[in-house]
Amino acid sequence: MKKKFVLITGGVRSGKTSFSEELAKRAGKEYVYIATTVPLDKEMKERVRKHKSTRSKIWKVVEEPMDVIRVLKREDKKGKVILLDCLTLLITNWLMKRYKETIIEKKIKEIADFGRDSKASLIIVSNEVGMGIVPKNKLARSFRDIQGLCNQILAKSAKEVYFMAAGMPVRLK
Repeated sequence: MKKKFVLITGGVRSGKTSFSEELAKRAGKEYVYIATTVPLDKEMKERVRKHKSTRSKIWKVVEEPMDVIRVLKREDKKGKVILLDCLTLLITNWLMKRYKETIIEKKIKEIADFGRDSKASLIIVSNEVGMGIVPKNKLARSFRDIQGLCNQILAKSAKEVYFMAAGMPVRLK
């Protein structure tokens, strides 16, 4: 198997996760799923429960809302596929802990470097959030800007980039 570094982006409910899981199954022999969600309310807990119930049992699941680079380095092995789902929630977690944009950018560059240089294949799921209206509040605008910058950093390093729309992958790179 040839090592891959893939970024999959798109809107909410566009099919990113399903596509990323199928892509992963074709790319490796061992599978690690890094989940970044922190379910803080009843509705989000139910979403996580449903997501877990539909996920294939082939996955080793690591729930890590903050220090994904530690998990990436620990799981780096030839023939392994690591799926990071999702970058958007990871960035949200960092912002909620008041990480500065420069720190977030540094962490994303570290993830991009890992994806480029690792033994394992890495697939990252991220949302494309800058295609709508300009948010009213400063935190939402800051989030949108940081998310867009992070997607650009990862897209430059990734070997493949896909944009999902209505369940259809469009290969950008």
